[in-house]
Amino acid sequence: MTDKELIEIAEQQLKYSYAPYSNFKVGAALLSKDGRVFTGCNIENASYGASNCAERTAVFKAVSEGTKEFTAIAIVSSADILTYPCGICRQVLAQFSPDIKIILKGKNEGIKTFVLSELLPYSFTL
Repeated sequence: MTDKELIEIAEQQLKYSYAPYSNFKVGAALLSKDGRVFTGCNIENASYGASNCAERTAVFKAVSEGTKEFTAIAIVSSADILTYPCGICRQVLAQFSPDIKIILKGKNEGIKTFVLSELLPYSFTL
């Protein structure tokens, strides 16, 4: 699967975002090592701590279906700029795939890619 195809899948997830408080919609498409794609969107809650990011939604869906190895994740948002995964999402991704490719697209910035270790060089491990 190409980066562009993964971005397109992530963009489709924006319509499912539940963001009544921030109006900041995020979509994610997570590519597993076996070629399956798991999607996610952000889901806000009046109790902000109960909210969940698009990236974690995708990871949790994958893990709940028995998949724990990933090669790439595409992240898009309703903002004009690149939307990087938050610290919690970076840590969750590092738990399963410390060398995962992160693909970001911003309306005004095009597509940029990173390796997770560039964004989280010293992740917590046990």
